[in-house]
Amino acid sequence: MKKIDRLDISQLRIFQALLRERNASRVASQVGLTQQAVSDQLRKLRDIFEDRLFIRKSNGMIPTPLAEVLGKKVDTVLKDIERLLSPDSFDPALVKATYVISASDYAQQIVLPDLLKIIRQTAPGLKIIIRDLDIDNLDELMVECRVNLAIAFPDFIPSSYSYITLFTEHHVCIASKKSSLLKRKLKLKEIASHPQIIASPVRANFKGSIDAWLQKSGITRNVVVSAPCFSSVPSYIEATDAIAFLPSRVFLNDNLTTVELAENPPVFDIIAAWHSRSDQDPLHNWIVGLLKQQYNIP
Repeated sequence: MKKIDRLDISQLRIFQALLRERNASRVASQVGLTQQAVSDQLRKLRDIFEDRLFIRKSNGMIPTPLAEVLGKKVDTVLKDIERLLSPDSFDPALVKATYVISASDYAQQIVLPDLLKIIRQTAPGLKIIIRDLDIDNLDELMVECRVNLAIAFPDFIPSSYSYITLFTEHHVCIASKKSSLLKRKLKLKEIASHPQIIASPVRANFKGSIDAWLQKSGITRNVVVSAPCFSSVPSYIEATDAIAFLPSRVFLNDNLTTVELAENPPVFDIIAAWHSRSDQDPLHNWIVGLLKQQYNIP
């Protein structure tokens, strides 16, 4: 057996106390052991270091030269262990690291600009990688530490992940200001056949998040264009006679407006989620704290 395998922290604590007190009885009282137990630990230390370490005298004991040398090293070791068990204070201004955020197209437009502004102001040494949301591989990416945080709709996030709800959102129906649909409040069935554009950032198809809600009322809409991101849809609406259901916070231009509907789509949440491995990471918790401040989350 190697010497290091025979040494434990309690022995080093006793050794440190013996150097300080020079008296086995007082050390036993301080560490909550019998004097015999302290003597047994000292015997083990003598065997490990192959030195007497302490020489008994009438009123106590004196350390050997090796014990004096070991004393400084033991102090350093025990302080390092204490630091290992104590969380480091976190100062964003001193951070030199890379943090990866996977975000939906919507979150990249609405959530990240303000977050990045604060990060750049307070943690200039922190590099941020922003990835498009890959829901098919998100769990693998986060488990393998290739993504630290995901910001998206709840349906895109594994249910086992920790998360905070940033805010609640809803869809609005968008059309050109020249559209004939703006004259009155419309029922959903009245606009179902009108050409529509969807944003499908995750998969290229003609199904959007609004379709499941419409289908509950037996409505199938006439989707004619599927775009890969929300940011391009307003331009497509302006250039065509189509309409679109978009989250209300998506930036529009002056040539577009909302269509008044008799029935509004249900609300949905925008969340920031992470793997449980990050729960104790000071950098991660700081970034989550910034999001909480940004959206007034307790």
